[in-house]
Amino acid sequence: MTGYGIGVESGLPTVVVIDDSAAVRGYFELCMGPLAVDVKSYPSASASLEYLSSGGAALIFLDIIMPGKDGLTFLEELRSHPLHRDTPVVVMSSKDYRQDKGIARQLGAEYVTKPVASRTIQDLVIQLARAEPRGAAQGA
Repeated sequence: MTGYGIGVESGLPTVVVIDDSAAVRGYFELCMGPLAVDVKSYPSASASLEYLSSGGAALIFLDIIMPGKDGLTFLEELRSHPLHRDTPVVVMSSKDYRQDKGIARQLGAEYVTKPVASRTIQDLVIQLARAEPRGAAQGA
């Protein structure tokens, strides 16, 4: 099973997490553990660029407040790339700013406020990346 957003090695939907906090990246990976997905984590937008330039993602979780390039600026650039015009993106921030929500919506992204409940993360991955529980995806 290969296709857009499907990991070549794993055959599973690829979920990319971009956040400057190692604790947040670890938490998201832990939350997605029960789901049949291939998770790739990056500490910054620039660190994720090589992967995202060459491959699709089934879903991207993107922090707004990061050193260097902020998440909304990166999302705008990402939307101009043919591979990611329609990639589902969930923008996340500890700030609950109406302006950020509006920009995220204009760029076709969902918006969640941190901290994000593990069930919310799993629901978003199931809905947007079409992921399944690990046993279901392996035919168990």
